[in-house]
Amino acid sequence: MSLLETSIIMAGSVLIGTTASSGVEAANGTPSYRITIVFNNISYAGNLQTGWGFACLIEGFQQTILFDTGSDGDILLSNMRGLDIDPGTVSAVVLSHIHADHCGGLEKFLQRNPKVTVYLPESFPVSFRQAIQDFGAHVKTVGKPAQLFAQIHSTGEMGEWIKEQSLILETPKGLVIITGCAHPGIVQIAEKAKGLLKKDIYMVVGGFHLVGTSTTRIREIIQRLKDLNVEKVAPSHCTGEEAISLFKKSWGKDFVEGGCGAVIPLCQYR
Repeated sequence: MSLLETSIIMAGSVLIGTTASSGVEAANGTPSYRITIVFNNISYAGNLQTGWGFACLIEGFQQTILFDTGSDGDILLSNMRGLDIDPGTVSAVVLSHIHADHCGGLEKFLQRNPKVTVYLPESFPVSFRQAIQDFGAHVKTVGKPAQLFAQIHSTGEMGEWIKEQSLILETPKGLVIITGCAHPGIVQIAEKAKGLLKKDIYMVVGGFHLVGTSTTRIREIIQRLKDLNVEKVAPSHCTGEEAISLFKKSWGKDFVEGGCGAVIPLCQYR
């Protein structure tokens, strides 16, 4: 059974109740952190393909990291080519959760670059881990909050029904939180990150899982993130059109486009 087939089966069962430098530097030689959205159902760069799901590339840290892989490996690799990204530069893959729109592209990616370590929530099935190892890649599981690399942390598995991890990046301007779908709740993830590292939140990027959520509830979530002093937001994927519009209105100039092909510069050292 392929990785994609395993992820789809696991997602269905849940729904029914069951070290290399990236080389990205500023002109003065200091790190220039950035996130590039390489897979999304929301368009940004017209030359790229969209598909339901999410994936982004994180550069400027000690490792170049692919966070999630979208639902289709062919689209993922095509978009990476369109963005002039060599899959071979990726040294680590982090998967947020088991759903196919976040891990479906992994198999095709590993065919191009098996020399990576894949970080999975520990709730992933053994068969999924074995399939990754069969490609020659390494697997590490994450249960509790953990530092994965210098300046890069996992929230650990969160949620009672759908287990999901998010990434926390430490940058000079504050924490950057990257979510896959935010099934455990975008506010809860932000609170967890701030509580773990005791630092301000600079930006939250990714899917906020607000499709179908009432306007009143969306406004409550926006206010709670405002109360947490989240400086910038880049919602996409499963956030929903209405919610994205409300986030854009609430954050104004601090709203960041997060569609497919968007390159989000995080910051350089002050």
